[in-house]
Amino acid sequence: MKTRITELFGIEYPIVQGGMHYVGLAELSSAVSNAGGLGLLTALTQPSPAALAEEIARCRTMTDKPFGVNLTFLPARTPPDYAGYIRSIIDGGIKVVETAGNNPAQWLPMLKEAGIKVMHKCTSIRHALKAQSIGCDAISVDGFECGGHPGEDDIPNFILLPLAAEQLSVPFIASGGMADGRSLIAALALGADGINMGTRFLATKEAPVHENVKQAILKATELDTRLVMKPLRNTERVLVNKGVERLLQKEKELGAAITFNDILDEVGGVYPKVMVDGDVEVGAWSCGLVAGLIHDIPTVQELMTRILSEANELVGKRLPQAMQASA
Repeated sequence: MKTRITELFGIEYPIVQGGMHYVGLAELSSAVSNAGGLGLLTALTQPSPAALAEEIARCRTMTDKPFGVNLTFLPARTPPDYAGYIRSIIDGGIKVVETAGNNPAQWLPMLKEAGIKVMHKCTSIRHALKAQSIGCDAISVDGFECGGHPGEDDIPNFILLPLAAEQLSVPFIASGGMADGRSLIAALALGADGINMGTRFLATKEAPVHENVKQAILKATELDTRLVMKPLRNTERVLVNKGVERLLQKEKELGAAITFNDILDEVGGVYPKVMVDGDVEVGAWSCGLVAGLIHDIPTVQELMTRILSEANELVGKRLPQAMQASA
């Protein structure tokens, strides 16, 4: 396949792996890249810039295809050593960085000077236009369906993607609700140049997480996610579990008076307990509505092959037949 995204990133298929906390490690990223997509290591999963440098080097032993790094800029009393992480990215020869969270303008000069293509994750058109204006090379448009942080506007991809196509000049990919060949063709039809998949890649054999996590996604339906931290304007879509139910009860009882400290037990330090230890009930961990479309745990290569086969079937047979029937 050939789109503006495949050309920009030098990949075979316009399919990008989401940068997921405690998931975006060399095992998964290399598998996605080897299958023709773009794998992403998650920088802040690594405890230090030196550890990220080691993970980049480890990924290079597992693939000779392009892969990138996700770097999320978070508000914090003691921010991570972002300059150090970026130095590790540059020194590691990475050519694609997905930024997320706060405005990346402060860090763009370092990245661009090194010849790195930057794709910023946005949940609204106004933020996407801002990212474009400061020099980002591409945008990941995240609809309300996505796992993780869908923003505060609650706009789904059926609206966001056509708006992005009307207003953006840089390439963009669709994130949220992407799972198969139907997702890919629909996203392209709505104007996107490719897709980003997080939850779907989480439920693959190469995803370096506890089997309990994969089974929880496999068992989930489209009704089994919840939105938490909305009163704090830090909304996150997560898989429902006992910890999430406790969190929601606190939100109900405390209302607008709730603080982050009130829910620290349900959101603080949860990811290693879930992804490494397999305690899927401990608290809030990201999962998209797309869980309802996940019915197996294939290898990454099997998943990619299936997506492309479904896409070819749609374009080669179903859509032409539909158009002929209406002629």
